[in-house]
Amino acid sequence: MKRWLAFSPLIVLAALAVLFAGYALKRDPRVQPQALVGKPMPAMTLPDLDTGREAALRAPGDGPILVNFFASWCAPCEVEHPQLMALKAQGVTVVGIAYKDAPANTQAFLTRLGDPFVAKRIDRDGRAGLEFGVTGVPETYLVGSDGVIIAKHTGPLTPDAAENLLKQAK
Repeated sequence: MKRWLAFSPLIVLAALAVLFAGYALKRDPRVQPQALVGKPMPAMTLPDLDTGREAALRAPGDGPILVNFFASWCAPCEVEHPQLMALKAQGVTVVGIAYKDAPANTQAFLTRLGDPFVAKRIDRDGRAGLEFGVTGVPETYLVGSDGVIIAKHTGPLTPDAAENLLKQAK
């Protein structure tokens, strides 16, 4: 009987390993949560990076915009940055939300790589990310002129991904 007690933690650990392995094999890692697609963008205000004053993400009727969650500590965000700069050059309106990042670090990041955003907001505590359903940065949302989220892209924007997002705006 004492031997079974000695092996019980190993048996429990083995059972948990089988349970997690079964979950991982059935889960498709390409599935991206799209919970807010087709729903209105969360109405919220966040501090502006430049002024520190609370400001809305956007006013209704501004036309389609991209809302990009990024951070200075995020390596994939640095990879996607040239694409955001290219979108700015094309006249695409991109609002940046610095997710769980210090304002000084965000400012240094944008100074070093360039500023592709028409507006920059700070989401220091992740509240906006939670409202949007952000699973990790970078994430980009296409928002229509009516304020409804049209599409979501998880991960760094590539030229093809950006083109696909913009096609959905029309």
